[in-house]
Amino acid sequence: MPANKSPPSISPRGDATRQRVLEAAERLLREGSAEFSMRDLAAAAGVSFATPFNQFGSKAAIMRALSAQRIEAMAARFSATAPPGDAAARVLAAVSVAAAVMLEEPVVSRAVMGSLGAPGPEPGQVSGQSRALWALALGAGDGLTPNLADLALRTLPDGLAFAFRGVLSFWTAGEIGDAALAPRARATAATVLLGFVEEARRDGLIRLLPA
Repeated sequence: MPANKSPPSISPRGDATRQRVLEAAERLLREGSAEFSMRDLAAAAGVSFATPFNQFGSKAAIMRALSAQRIEAMAARFSATAPPGDAAARVLAAVSVAAAVMLEEPVVSRAVMGSLGAPGPEPGQVSGQSRALWALALGAGDGLTPNLADLALRTLPDGLAFAFRGVLSFWTAGEIGDAALAPRARATAATVLLGFVEEARRDGLIRLLPA
């Protein structure tokens, strides 16, 4: 098995090849081939057997790259919409955006999510990427209880990342349907936010919780 632990190429040609491999991986996942081999992937991408290894190092790294693409799409769409409101409103808007991204291709997204639970040869950066998304959504923390705002801005990005990942894990397992993904994710985010928002904002969050 070819092995290459060098950093991935950042040349334009390397970027194009990496994207070609990722697009081929998505096609295989879309077709229901979640257990594809690196040889299958190379054939689907029309590249040499060694190329996916040279570009990524492992299948686990490829799946993490597909996850990163989804998180990047979430952040880009959230930034493009520039939702108004305080931190809680922005987080809830980000949840809706994030759920919509996952639901665009649910078969692929479930396969990617399922792969993230398996250990790889090297640790990934999914948690850091997810944390950055929720930090973006929180912004400067408008509407958070003043004496808790600093603590909230330090801890909520992790808490929201863990909460959204938890909802996605149940969705991946089929315990949450597609139609329920966004409402359940918003309710979970509201639960995390409740202890940090100003009192006047709490009733609105409570209304999002299951009866």
